[in-house]
Amino acid sequence: MPPSALSSPTRAPVALITGAARRIGAVIARTLHAAGFDLVLHYQHSDEAMHALQESLEAERPGSVLTLAADLADPLTPVRLVDAALHRFGQLHALVNNASSFKPTPVGQASQGDWDQLFASNARAPFFLSQAAAPALRIQQGCIVNLVDVYAERPLPDHPIYCMAKAALVMMTQSLARDLGPHIRVNAVAPGAILWPDEGKSTAAQQNLLQRTALQRTGHPDDIAEAVRWLIQDAHYTTGHVLTVDGGRTLNI
Repeated sequence: MPPSALSSPTRAPVALITGAARRIGAVIARTLHAAGFDLVLHYQHSDEAMHALQESLEAERPGSVLTLAADLADPLTPVRLVDAALHRFGQLHALVNNASSFKPTPVGQASQGDWDQLFASNARAPFFLSQAAAPALRIQQGCIVNLVDVYAERPLPDHPIYCMAKAALVMMTQSLARDLGPHIRVNAVAPGAILWPDEGKSTAAQQNLLQRTALQRTGHPDDIAEAVRWLIQDAHYTTGHVLTVDGGRTLNI
């Protein structure tokens, strides 16, 4: 839907966040909402968590949150999410590509299904969401923030497909920063050990990683959310940049 066909845009800036029901995505949502943003929150399966998050945010500011359940592997999802955001709020200032799949894929055991799953969420969907959102973001001189990983540049053993997909997302960040400038800024945040994945990381592996992290501890989701907020609201002369928030992890990889 073209912006000219929309009625009375909301006064608050609007952010679309993927994978927003749980974990870091939910903290990003709370942080941007507290900063005055109206939100379009994508999720796939976490209905109860998203309902609770929406209820909490709407209690603070009624009418400020739209939630959308969708599968990012569906090629039609990116356009549908952006269209729904514009239909509800009339404008879009920021896109946060947070949704991600993570799983080990050791050589000799990886399948084409693993490839499709990991690239769909970590690379393909962010690109096509960015493409769909670009016209609306350009009007607002808006921005895109991608959640990448420190392992996009330094491989994690037994996770080649995940690392490749995140590396593609880093290159997308840099490419779109050139192609969408000067009207749209495109940056990324690379978290280190913030929240352990739901699977694929044993306790021993967690402790080994922390021992090789300069600050010797995990970070907090607020660290990532604040980095995202800064890139959206305050980093006016920053584009094509990957902001690493890893407690010094990459010093010892």
